[in-house]
Amino acid sequence: MSETTGSPVASQRVAEVLRERILSGRLRPGSRIKQDELAEELATSRIPVREALRILETRGLVEVRSNSGAWVGQMDLHDLTMSYQIRERIEPLLLADSMPRLGEDDVSDLRDLQARIEAGGDLETFMVLDREFHWRTYAGHRTPQLAGMIERLWDTTQHYRREFARLMGAQGAWAVNAEHRLLVDAIAARDEDTACRVLALHIQRTRTELMRHPEVFTARPAEPDPLS
Repeated sequence: MSETTGSPVASQRVAEVLRERILSGRLRPGSRIKQDELAEELATSRIPVREALRILETRGLVEVRSNSGAWVGQMDLHDLTMSYQIRERIEPLLLADSMPRLGEDDVSDLRDLQARIEAGGDLETFMVLDREFHWRTYAGHRTPQLAGMIERLWDTTQHYRREFARLMGAQGAWAVNAEHRLLVDAIAARDEDTACRVLALHIQRTRTELMRHPEVFTARPAEPDPLS
């Protein structure tokens, strides 16, 4: 089956391109996805594009509206609050499942990642390293269903974590780094209770800070160019 007739490979390829653009901030929440232009850019038909949009809709990244088209998913304050409260409860479960299978090499990798975070860099570098850091703490998990739920929550809240990072300033960066170091120390000490409490607090603090900035949820995005 060729890509123009809508193979699963073509659909997954388009879905990954769109996912990367959404998570990187190139396509912002509420932005319209121009399907014809995307199909032309990726040298495929609209069939794989439509299938890719359905894939991303199931992941919460895209909203497909009847007779209107497809749009990047967006949250209001209530949506985000609920997502973060869920994360506060279930991410410590994934961490607890992972910790018994994390060894000295994992702890060393976490310390190296944290050193790279503290060395500074631009916002997108922080976003990549911060995500890598947290998922490294989950590397020992044996519960793919729970990990899949958490990955979806990470993806759908990615834009708002970026805004948090943009807003937090030097004091906020200090707090993030301190919490990361406490988390690594607890993992190294095999102190599951402390690690889970630090993680829950870390997630909660992001939610609390974002609640102080309602403009993050009301600002309308500029009309996007999905080819950029």
